Amino acid sequence: MSYNIRMKVQALIVEFLEYLEIEQNRSQKTIANYDHYLTRLVDFAGDIDISDITPELVRKWRLWLNRLGTNTSDELQKSTQNYHLIALRSFLKFCAKRGIDALPADKIELARTRRAKVTFLNLDEMSRLLAEPDISTTSGLRDRAILELLYSSGLRISELVGLNIDHINLKRREFMVRGKGQKDRPVFISQEAADWVEKYLAVRTDKSPALFARLGGQKKADNSGNYLRLTARSIQRMVERYGRLAGITKHVSPHTMRHSFATDLLMNGADLRSVQAMLGHSNIATTQIYTHVTDPHLKNIHEKFHRKNNS
Repeated sequence: MSYNIRMKVQALIVEFLEYLEIEQNRSQKTIANYDHYLTRLVDFAGDIDISDITPELVRKWRLWLNRLGTNTSDELQKSTQNYHLIALRSFLKFCAKRGIDALPADKIELARTRRAKVTFLNLDEMSRLLAEPDISTTSGLRDRAILELLYSSGLRISELVGLNIDHINLKRREFMVRGKGQKDRPVFISQEAADWVEKYLAVRTDKSPALFARLGGQKKADNSGNYLRLTARSIQRMVERYGRLAGITKHVSPHTMRHSFATDLLMNGADLRSVQAMLGHSNIATTQIYTHVTDPHLKNIHEKFHRKNNS
């Protein structure tokens, strides 16, 4: 059944966000992102009727997005522009599902982007990074535990900050996390990582449930005196700082640790499907960005077999 009445985009966006929350069970972060991207459409076009979203309007919006600067650049990255288009696609699919006449979602084509080069740390760089925190202090023990856990598990930063003390089993060295798309997956950690987390927890004196908490600053505790949870941005800044102190010229971030985890597994013979499961990728094509690590193996095969009869 199609709606013949004229429907305003802004009201439909509100319904779409409620649909994501209630029927799709999407995370609050995902919903906030979709709200942000679709609000940009309203900022550009105004509160138009859904029937006014045409290929020509989308073309002009894309041009507007392409020229929309940020604090660090004169234009939005193509990948960020694509996030806006993906949100619009999902919104149009929702409209179609509700029987609302709207532009078909498959008319929205994403911009072609260059695949970003995967940055990872080699063993020497990783050793230097792990050695940087001052483990004679509580915050240093916490930071060492964070670095060890990131490298040992391949956790996303959002997954790490959401961990509570009772989520992680240090004896079994495994636990469950809920990743992107509200999907649960098992996470396994090394004995070394478990030991550092245990050392850190041994010096915690508060009753905060958060595994990694603020240990300094004016806003470190809540009204009951329990430490507040570390934010993703705080951990990003911490990892970047230790990377600089370790003399690593590459950009070092929590995601670099995740890349390093995946690269280490593949270099030591793990198969791509297993790495996909441990990273929580829904599509193996996402995991295939790490196939660069097979290059040394290809070189060995080339040297072993190429022109073998002439040697």
